[in-house]
Amino acid sequence: MPTGSLVVVGTGISVGHITREAELTIRSAEKVLFCVADSATERLILKLNPTAESLYVFYGEGKPRKETYQQMVDRTLECVREGQRVCVVYYGHPGIFVNPSHRSIKIARAEGYSAKMLPAVSSLDCLFSDLGFDPSSGCQMFEATDLLLRRRELDVSAHTLLWQVAATGELGFSYKGFDGKNIPTLVEYLLRLYPADHEVVIYEAAQYHVCDPVIIKSTIAELAAGQRVSGIATLYIPPLKRQPMSLSMLKRLGLGSFLDGKRLVPLETNNSQ
Repeated sequence: MPTGSLVVVGTGISVGHITREAELTIRSAEKVLFCVADSATERLILKLNPTAESLYVFYGEGKPRKETYQQMVDRTLECVREGQRVCVVYYGHPGIFVNPSHRSIKIARAEGYSAKMLPAVSSLDCLFSDLGFDPSSGCQMFEATDLLLRRRELDVSAHTLLWQVAATGELGFSYKGFDGKNIPTLVEYLLRLYPADHEVVIYEAAQYHVCDPVIIKSTIAELAAGQRVSGIATLYIPPLKRQPMSLSMLKRLGLGSFLDGKRLVPLETNNSQ
Protein backbone atom coordinates (compact mmCIF):
# COMPACT_ATOMS: atom_id res chain seq x y z
CA MET A 1 0.00 0.00 0.00
CA PRO A 2 1.30 3.53 -0.80
CA THR A 3 2.70 5.43 2.20
CA GLY A 4 0.46 8.50 1.90
CA SER A 5 -2.88 8.66 3.72
CA LEU A 6 -5.91 10.92 4.03
CA VAL A 7 -8.23 11.72 6.92
CA VAL A 8 -11.01 14.27 6.43
CA VAL A 9 -12.39 15.94 9.56
CA GLY A 10 -14.91 18.66 10.42
CA THR A 11 -14.73 21.53 12.90
CA GLY A 12 -18.41 21.59 13.74
CA ILE A 13 -20.34 24.86 13.64
CA SER A 14 -18.55 26.64 16.49
CA VAL A 15 -14.97 26.29 17.71
CA GLY A 16 -16.15 24.33 20.75
CA HIS A 17 -17.65 21.61 18.55
CA ILE A 18 -14.36 20.17 17.32
CA THR A 19 -14.00 16.61 18.62
CA ARG A 20 -11.02 15.26 20.50
CA GLU A 21 -10.49 12.76 17.70
CA ALA A 22 -10.39 15.48 15.05
CA GLU A 23 -8.03 17.60 17.13
CA LEU A 24 -5.58 14.72 17.57
CA THR A 25 -5.73 13.98 13.85
CA ILE A 26 -4.90 17.60 12.98
CA ARG A 27 -2.01 17.66 15.45
CA SER A 28 -0.42 14.44 14.18
CA ALA A 29 -0.77 15.08 10.43
CA GLU A 30 2.29 15.79 8.33
CA LYS A 31 0.24 18.15 6.17
CA VAL A 32 -3.03 19.93 6.97
CA LEU A 33 -5.32 21.57 4.42
CA PHE A 34 -8.40 23.47 5.52
CA CYS A 35 -11.45 25.39 4.38
CA VAL A 36 -13.38 26.96 7.25
CA ALA A 37 -15.85 29.79 7.75
CA ASP A 38 -14.30 32.01 10.42
CA SER A 39 -10.97 33.39 11.54
CA ALA A 40 -11.17 31.91 15.06
CA THR A 41 -11.34 28.38 13.71
CA GLU A 42 -8.55 29.14 11.25
CA ARG A 43 -6.32 30.35 14.09
CA LEU A 44 -7.06 27.20 16.07
CA ILE A 45 -6.08 24.97 13.15
CA LEU A 46 -2.82 26.89 12.60
CA LYS A 47 -2.05 26.59 16.30
CA LEU A 48 -2.66 22.85 16.25
CA ASN A 49 -0.52 22.32 13.16
CA PRO A 50 1.76 24.99 11.59
CA THR A 51 1.77 23.12 8.24
CA ALA A 52 -1.87 24.13 7.73
CA GLU A 53 -2.69 25.59 4.32
CA SER A 54 -5.99 27.19 3.31
CA LEU A 55 -8.03 25.81 0.42
CA TYR A 56 -10.27 28.88 0.46
CA VAL A 57 -7.87 30.55 -1.99
CA PHE A 58 -9.40 28.48 -4.79
CA TYR A 59 -12.71 30.37 -4.57
CA GLY A 60 -13.18 33.30 -6.93
CA GLU A 61 -15.90 35.84 -7.64
CA GLY A 62 -18.20 34.39 -10.29
CA LYS A 63 -16.05 31.27 -10.55
CA PRO A 64 -18.01 28.01 -10.95
CA ARG A 65 -17.95 26.08 -7.70
CA LYS A 66 -17.33 22.88 -9.66
CA GLU A 67 -13.96 24.27 -10.79
CA THR A 68 -13.05 25.32 -7.26
CA TYR A 69 -13.92 21.90 -5.86
CA GLN A 70 -11.77 20.16 -8.45
CA GLN A 71 -8.80 22.30 -7.49
CA MET A 72 -9.32 21.39 -3.83
CA VAL A 73 -9.35 17.72 -4.76
CA ASP A 74 -6.23 18.09 -6.89
CA ARG A 75 -4.31 19.83 -4.09
CA THR A 76 -5.40 17.20 -1.56
CA LEU A 77 -4.31 14.29 -3.73
CA GLU A 78 -1.05 16.03 -4.61
CA CYS A 79 -0.12 15.98 -0.92
CA VAL A 80 -1.27 12.38 -0.44
CA ARG A 81 0.71 11.20 -3.47
CA GLU A 82 3.83 12.79 -1.99
CA GLY A 83 3.56 10.16 0.73
CA GLN A 84 2.38 12.46 3.50
CA ARG A 85 -0.16 11.79 6.24
CA VAL A 86 -2.71 14.37 5.18
CA CYS A 87 -5.59 15.80 7.21
CA VAL A 88 -8.14 17.98 5.44
CA VAL A 89 -10.36 20.11 7.65
CA TYR A 90 -13.75 21.45 6.56
CA TYR A 91 -16.31 23.60 8.33
CA GLY A 92 -19.26 21.80 9.93
CA HIS A 93 -19.58 18.12 9.03
CA PRO A 94 -17.11 17.16 6.28
CA GLY A 95 -19.64 14.91 4.58
CA ILE A 96 -22.51 17.41 4.29
CA PHE A 97 -22.36 19.78 1.32
CA VAL A 98 -18.63 19.18 0.93
CA ASN A 99 -18.16 17.80 -2.55
CA PRO A 100 -14.31 17.71 -2.44
CA SER A 101 -14.22 15.54 0.69
CA HIS A 102 -16.13 12.66 -0.86
CA ARG A 103 -14.30 12.89 -4.19
CA SER A 104 -10.86 13.02 -2.58
CA ILE A 105 -11.55 9.94 -0.46
CA LYS A 106 -12.96 8.01 -3.42
CA ILE A 107 -9.97 8.75 -5.65
CA ALA A 108 -7.41 8.12 -2.89
CA ARG A 109 -8.92 4.72 -2.10
CA ALA A 110 -9.02 3.81 -5.79
CA GLU A 111 -5.29 4.54 -5.96
CA GLY A 112 -4.58 2.31 -2.98
CA TYR A 113 -4.19 4.93 -0.26
CA SER A 114 -5.75 4.74 3.19
CA ALA A 115 -8.55 7.32 3.29
CA LYS A 116 -11.42 7.95 5.69
CA MET A 117 -13.77 10.59 7.12
CA LEU A 118 -14.43 11.32 10.78
CA PRO A 119 -17.88 12.45 12.04
CA ALA A 120 -18.55 15.98 13.26
CA VAL A 121 -21.31 18.29 14.49
CA SER A 122 -23.34 19.72 11.60
CA SER A 123 -25.87 22.52 11.31
CA LEU A 124 -28.47 19.76 11.15
CA ASP A 125 -27.58 18.60 14.67
CA CYS A 126 -27.81 22.20 15.89
CA LEU A 127 -31.18 22.63 14.19
CA PHE A 128 -32.74 19.63 15.94
CA SER A 129 -31.60 21.05 19.29
CA ASP A 130 -32.59 24.66 18.64
CA LEU A 131 -35.98 24.06 17.01
CA GLY A 132 -36.84 21.23 19.37
CA PHE A 133 -38.36 18.49 17.26
CA ASP A 134 -37.58 14.80 17.01
CA PRO A 135 -36.81 13.71 13.40
CA SER A 136 -37.75 10.11 14.23
CA SER A 137 -41.39 11.07 13.66
CA GLY A 138 -40.57 11.60 9.99
CA CYS A 139 -38.08 13.99 8.43
CA GLN A 140 -37.02 14.73 4.85
CA MET A 141 -34.34 17.08 3.56
CA PHE A 142 -33.38 18.35 0.13
CA GLU A 143 -31.05 20.90 -1.37
CA ALA A 144 -33.35 23.58 -2.80
CA THR A 145 -32.04 23.54 -6.38
CA ASP A 146 -32.10 19.73 -6.48
CA LEU A 147 -35.69 19.78 -5.22
CA LEU A 148 -36.79 21.89 -8.18
CA LEU A 149 -34.66 20.32 -10.90
CA ARG A 150 -35.73 16.78 -10.03
CA ARG A 151 -39.29 17.79 -9.15
CA ARG A 152 -39.12 15.77 -5.98
CA GLU A 153 -42.35 15.01 -4.20
CA LEU A 154 -42.61 16.18 -0.60
CA ASP A 155 -44.42 14.32 2.14
CA VAL A 156 -46.36 17.14 3.83
CA SER A 157 -46.93 14.99 6.92
CA ALA A 158 -43.18 14.98 7.66
CA HIS A 159 -40.77 17.62 8.94
CA THR A 160 -39.12 19.20 5.89
CA LEU A 161 -35.70 20.85 5.65
CA LEU A 162 -34.55 22.73 2.56
CA TRP A 163 -30.85 23.56 2.34
CA GLN A 164 -29.23 26.51 0.54
CA VAL A 165 -32.51 28.27 -0.18
CA ALA A 166 -30.91 31.63 -0.99
CA ALA A 167 -28.61 29.91 -3.51
CA THR A 168 -31.44 28.25 -5.43
CA GLY A 169 -30.37 28.01 -9.06
CA GLU A 170 -26.88 29.39 -8.37
CA LEU A 171 -23.87 27.37 -9.56
CA GLY A 172 -21.20 30.02 -9.10
CA PHE A 173 -19.61 31.65 -6.07
CA SER A 174 -19.96 35.19 -4.75
CA TYR A 175 -18.11 36.82 -1.86
CA LYS A 176 -21.18 39.01 -1.34
CA GLY A 177 -23.42 35.99 -0.84
CA PHE A 178 -26.59 35.20 -2.76
CA ASP A 179 -29.57 37.49 -3.26
CA GLY A 180 -32.27 34.82 -3.29
CA LYS A 181 -33.52 35.86 -6.72
CA ASN A 182 -34.94 32.39 -7.38
CA ILE A 183 -36.78 32.01 -4.08
CA PRO A 184 -40.11 33.00 -5.74
CA THR A 185 -39.73 29.98 -8.05
CA LEU A 186 -39.19 27.77 -5.01
CA VAL A 187 -42.27 29.28 -3.35
CA GLU A 188 -44.38 28.48 -6.43
CA TYR A 189 -43.32 24.87 -6.05
CA LEU A 190 -44.17 24.79 -2.35
CA LEU A 191 -47.59 26.39 -2.89
CA ARG A 192 -48.65 23.30 -4.82
CA LEU A 193 -48.54 21.46 -1.50
CA TYR A 194 -48.83 23.98 1.33
CA PRO A 195 -51.21 26.91 1.94
CA ALA A 196 -49.70 30.39 1.60
CA ASP A 197 -50.10 31.08 5.34
CA HIS A 198 -48.33 27.89 6.43
CA GLU A 199 -45.69 28.85 9.00
CA VAL A 200 -42.03 28.15 8.24
CA VAL A 201 -38.78 28.90 10.05
CA ILE A 202 -35.64 30.45 8.60
CA TYR A 203 -32.79 28.98 10.63
CA GLU A 204 -29.08 29.65 11.07
CA ALA A 205 -27.00 27.83 13.66
CA ALA A 206 -24.99 29.99 16.06
CA GLN A 207 -21.40 30.29 14.87
CA TYR A 208 -20.07 31.11 18.35
CA HIS A 209 -21.22 29.71 21.68
CA VAL A 210 -21.84 33.23 23.04
CA CYS A 211 -24.33 33.94 20.23
CA ASP A 212 -27.91 32.83 19.75
CA PRO A 213 -29.06 30.98 16.65
CA VAL A 214 -31.12 32.88 14.09
CA ILE A 215 -34.72 31.66 14.23
CA ILE A 216 -37.11 33.71 12.12
CA LYS A 217 -40.75 32.63 11.91
CA SER A 218 -42.36 33.47 8.60
CA THR A 219 -44.87 32.07 6.12
CA ILE A 220 -44.48 30.68 2.63
CA ALA A 221 -46.22 33.75 1.21
CA GLU A 222 -43.82 36.10 3.06
CA LEU A 223 -40.87 34.31 1.48
CA ALA A 224 -42.15 35.29 -1.95
CA ALA A 225 -42.78 38.85 -0.74
CA GLY A 226 -39.10 39.45 -0.02
CA GLN A 227 -38.43 37.97 3.41
CA ARG A 228 -34.64 38.10 3.80
CA VAL A 229 -32.91 34.72 3.69
CA SER A 230 -29.14 34.58 4.12
CA GLY A 231 -26.86 32.32 2.14
CA ILE A 232 -26.28 29.97 5.09
CA ALA A 233 -29.91 29.67 6.20
CA THR A 234 -31.93 26.45 6.18
CA LEU A 235 -35.69 26.55 5.68
CA TYR A 236 -37.71 24.40 8.08
CA ILE A 237 -41.29 23.53 7.09
CA PRO A 238 -43.34 21.89 9.87
CA PRO A 239 -45.75 19.08 8.97
CA LEU A 240 -49.02 20.24 7.43
CA LYS A 241 -50.99 17.28 8.70
CA ARG A 242 -50.72 14.00 10.56
CA GLN A 243 -50.33 10.92 8.41
CA PRO A 244 -53.16 8.40 9.04
CA MET A 245 -52.26 4.87 10.05
CA SER A 246 -53.00 1.76 8.06
CA LEU A 247 -55.65 -0.37 9.75
CA SER A 248 -54.53 -3.46 7.86
CA MET A 249 -50.93 -3.00 9.02
CA LEU A 250 -52.04 -2.40 12.60
CA LYS A 251 -53.93 -5.68 12.52
CA ARG A 252 -51.00 -7.46 10.93
CA LEU A 253 -48.68 -6.21 13.67
CA GLY A 254 -51.18 -7.13 16.38
CA LEU A 255 -51.71 -3.55 17.50
CA GLY A 256 -55.25 -2.65 18.47
CA SER A 257 -54.34 0.74 19.88
CA PHE A 258 -51.21 2.75 20.48
CA LEU A 259 -49.96 4.68 23.45
CA ASP A 260 -49.57 8.45 23.19
CA GLY A 261 -48.07 9.77 26.40
CA LYS A 262 -50.36 8.38 29.09
CA ARG A 263 -53.48 8.27 26.95
CA LEU A 264 -54.73 5.55 24.67
CA VAL A 265 -55.46 7.29 21.38
CA PRO A 266 -58.25 5.79 19.22
CA LEU A 267 -57.21 4.50 15.85
CA GLU A 268 -57.83 6.46 12.70
CA THR A 269 -60.91 5.28 10.86
CA ASN A 270 -59.02 5.79 7.61
CA ASN A 271 -58.80 2.63 5.49
CA SER A 272 -55.39 3.56 4.09
CA GLN A 273 -53.26 0.53 3.35
